[in-house]
Amino acid sequence: MIVVIFGVSGAGKTTVGKLLAQDLGWQFLEADEFHPAANIEKMRSGHPLMDEDRWPWLERLREQIKRHIAASENAVLACSALKRVYRERLRVCTEVKFVFLHGNYALIEKQLRGRRGHFMNPALLRSQFADLEEPQPDENALTIVLGRTPQELVKEIKTKLHLAM
Repeated sequence: MIVVIFGVSGAGKTTVGKLLAQDLGWQFLEADEFHPAANIEKMRSGHPLMDEDRWPWLERLREQIKRHIAASENAVLACSALKRVYRERLRVCTEVKFVFLHGNYALIEKQLRGRRGHFMNPALLRSQFADLEEPQPDENALTIVLGRTPQELVKEIKTKLHLAM
């Protein structure tokens, strides 16, 4: 199984994803590590990525997911996956589960401003919210409301996805 933790920058995808992977003994994948250098530089300099920037990145992630599924390797992937079409590209089979970290702008801006050592320019948060297409019921994504500790969020994810306790 691949669990994709998604949402805007600053929602806690990496923190929650790493904790979940550690709890389950699964591999953790950080989608940011699959970006080409040009994308990272663009974001660092305060310019939002466009769809044409994201497609090669999404294709690299899709191939990684397919490799894990083919090898029967479980993993947690932290990935923005802001638009439905992006999530559809990553959903290579029913073994890919999506978990949306949902929070309001003020909460996520506070979390983002407290983060250190990340290339994402906090000024881009508005563009992230503008691009965000919250999952619709037919996407069968689990929505987790932020505002609790990462450990509490992980516990809820594990319970609702029926993962090993």
